Amino acid sequence: MESAEIRRRWLSFFEERGHTVVPSASLIADDPTLLLVNAGMVPFKPFFLGEEKPPYTRASSVQKCVRTPDIEEVGKTTRHGTFFQMCGNFSFGDYFKEGAIKLAWELLTTPVEHGGYGLEPEKLWITVYQDDDEAEKIWRDVVGVPAERIQRLGKKDNFWSMGVPGPCGPCSEINYDRGPEFGAEGGPAVNDERYVEIWNLVFMQYERGEGTSKEDFEILGDLPSKNIDTGLGLERLAMILQGVQNMYETDTLKVVIDKATELTGVRYGQARESDVSLRVVADHMRTSVMLIGDGVTPGNEGRGYVLRRIMRRAIRNMRLLGATGPVVGQLVDTVIRTMGEQYPELETDRKRVETVALAEEAAFLKTLKAGTNILDTAVTETKAAGGRVLPGDKAFLLHDTWGFPIDLTLEMAAEQGLTVDEDGFRRLMKEQRERAKADARAKKTGHADVTAYREFADASGATEFTGYTNTEGESTVVGLLVNGVSSPAASEGDEVEVVLDRTPFYAEGGGQIADTGRIRLHSGAVIEVRDVQQPVPGVSVHKGSVQVGEVTVGATAYAAIDVRRRRAIARAHSATHLTHQALRDALGPTAAQAGSENQPGRFRFDFGSPSAVPHAVMTDVEQKINEVLARELDVHAEVMPIDEAKRQGAIAEFGEKYGEKVRVVTIGDFSKELCGGTHVHNTAQLGLVKLLGESSIGSGVRRIEALVGVDAYNFLAREHTVVAQLQELVKGRPEELPEKISGMLAKLKDAEKEIERFRAEKVLQAAAGLAESARDVRGVALVTGRVPDGTGADDLRKLVLDVRGRIPGDRPAVVALFSTSGGRPLTVIATNEAARERGLKAGDLVRTAAKTLGGGGGGKPDVAQGGGQNPEAVGDAIGAVERLVAETA
Repeated sequence: MESAEIRRRWLSFFEERGHTVVPSASLIADDPTLLLVNAGMVPFKPFFLGEEKPPYTRASSVQKCVRTPDIEEVGKTTRHGTFFQMCGNFSFGDYFKEGAIKLAWELLTTPVEHGGYGLEPEKLWITVYQDDDEAEKIWRDVVGVPAERIQRLGKKDNFWSMGVPGPCGPCSEINYDRGPEFGAEGGPAVNDERYVEIWNLVFMQYERGEGTSKEDFEILGDLPSKNIDTGLGLERLAMILQGVQNMYETDTLKVVIDKATELTGVRYGQARESDVSLRVVADHMRTSVMLIGDGVTPGNEGRGYVLRRIMRRAIRNMRLLGATGPVVGQLVDTVIRTMGEQYPELETDRKRVETVALAEEAAFLKTLKAGTNILDTAVTETKAAGGRVLPGDKAFLLHDTWGFPIDLTLEMAAEQGLTVDEDGFRRLMKEQRERAKADARAKKTGHADVTAYREFADASGATEFTGYTNTEGESTVVGLLVNGVSSPAASEGDEVEVVLDRTPFYAEGGGQIADTGRIRLHSGAVIEVRDVQQPVPGVSVHKGSVQVGEVTVGATAYAAIDVRRRRAIARAHSATHLTHQALRDALGPTAAQAGSENQPGRFRFDFGSPSAVPHAVMTDVEQKINEVLARELDVHAEVMPIDEAKRQGAIAEFGEKYGEKVRVVTIGDFSKELCGGTHVHNTAQLGLVKLLGESSIGSGVRRIEALVGVDAYNFLAREHTVVAQLQELVKGRPEELPEKISGMLAKLKDAEKEIERFRAEKVLQAAAGLAESARDVRGVALVTGRVPDGTGADDLRKLVLDVRGRIPGDRPAVVALFSTSGGRPLTVIATNEAARERGLKAGDLVRTAAKTLGGGGGGKPDVAQGGGQNPEAVGDAIGAVERLVAETA
């Protein structure tokens, strides 16, 4: 039975029995505690924890899952894998133990022709929790499983919890006996290789308290509502139903192994080492495709690092198997064709998945050779010194410069019999991160001790932000720092950081830069505010200087922002939202925001994309944005629970942390995002948006730069002026400019080629005369001289070789010519075989000349090239070459 049919039967069986079929959630976990969905119940976690009320009492799903803690074991055994599908059925206060047990038994043992999986009842063994008399009784007396095939196990094996206080309960596992060829009899308590677990039924009936381990925690009492959470591993059941030895031989993985075999010529089962590599490729490529399909892109942090790590392991193992060229495209195609029946979105999104995967392969292949050479050198040096541990700084260099995941370095070093100084590597990584964080903190805090800011927060509470509705207003100075030190007062000329109890000044955050303006005290003192930051959450610190008078803590103040500047920033921020939505409409949801900066009249927007955005698409995006401006859509903001915001489809920036209440900014029917920034009231206020272009700022991340409002108009006005000037110069209409200018450039290029040809001919015409001018230096024909300035390195080289060729081969010859090009001296020196036999090598002569010129050079014994900084020293360099020839010959 194929995997797709196993999946279909599962969902059909439970749907017929009153369960709501819930589509698999994305592998990108909607849970701050998880990078990726690693269990079938993860999407239902809020229901089990009581955070949300489930919209159904019965549910069933086949959930995509990824687990990577044992990634280095993948391939070495046939039991470890990173991607799997978990079939689950769930009850929220509906049926409990008896219902779950009877449903599981029915589906497993019902004959295939009647919609079940057709497993032989006598091959199924049951485990229950050691104190769960109720479950054992149901299995024995209701279902009819013989007592000798029911075993009791302890908390470690048959009791479930999330590892934190919350719901928990005993579980019961269904195991399949694969027969004596897999080991001794005795049931799952004795041999889990022979008696393989296929289905786990969790009975959530208790509430657990704090604990120190998986087995050591207190049971606080019964849950008010008892729930069921079950999980059947689709790959394990496929292994049994398809009659194969392990999951790598099942239909969805074996085809990938077959493709890898076809690409490398290495047969599966031929040798243990190659089998390990083939299994790594099959598992990792399938996982990679599923991750990319759900929007993950390769990177150096978080889930992006997980993807990069497994992709690069797969690519390297293909190289170990003998692949020499790109292979990812064909492997991805195989996975999509195999998994596409179960997940049609893979076929729909095929182009994007392939683009991301191929880009990562190309990037890694560029660095693999160079990085491998560096690693090989480091290994050789370590072994030569008698060491067995590769230094941490070498591993850090490979990671930081060549993109080698530390796991890959560990793996490759182990193949050479070495370990890696992981502590040293992680120390250097930590130092690098701390330097980056320190740079960011420096801007936030001005290097001041954040303790002072926390004290302000404790004493006066958070700063109330009034800037959504007001641009000025009264407040009180509740904190003051002078040169980073808390102070009761500040005088004229002091650099200060001021904390107010309430403020209209927006503190930099969410991509929006801070407001500027003035704070005036009733005493007449004035503070010029240049920046506003929040070094600790909720406390806005106004940074600036005292222009007039004395500032004191407790004084009444009047804060006013630069309104014109704020409005320009608001226009940029609203334009950012429009750009984000227009990009998602054009490229799909993977064009998610990866950063932004909103300044007066301009903005930059970073987003995920595996490749450059075509010019035509950028043009369409820009047009769509400006069409929205013309629709005069209202912009409004509303604070609501985050769950309600998600239900309304509001876009949240990946990586941002949000509280229970969030602010949602809605632009008509076009855009809805979680945002704490300031915006216009209507899209017509933006006037105009001009996208200047897009470029790459890292793997899988692109950046758009744009102008808004008057700045956009001024840019187009300048462009129009340039076009008018070009029209005047080429005597053509605007639409004719590209063709006319292209023609002019082509003619110019042809003319340059002709000039270059004439110049080369002129230089080479001097060859005969130079050869005839050769002087005899101790039996060596020596030609030295300076050719006309402007002669480039290529022409100089051709001339030197031509002159050398005109001197009879049986006569030792050295030709050393010099030129000045671009204000810098050049030299090319050539020797013939007869001269080299007398110890005259071009490389040695060039180094002598280049040193005199104030530079360097080198090359082969027969011809070498050099240069320097001092064109006035050419005469001295010629003399140095002549002396060295005389001494050597």
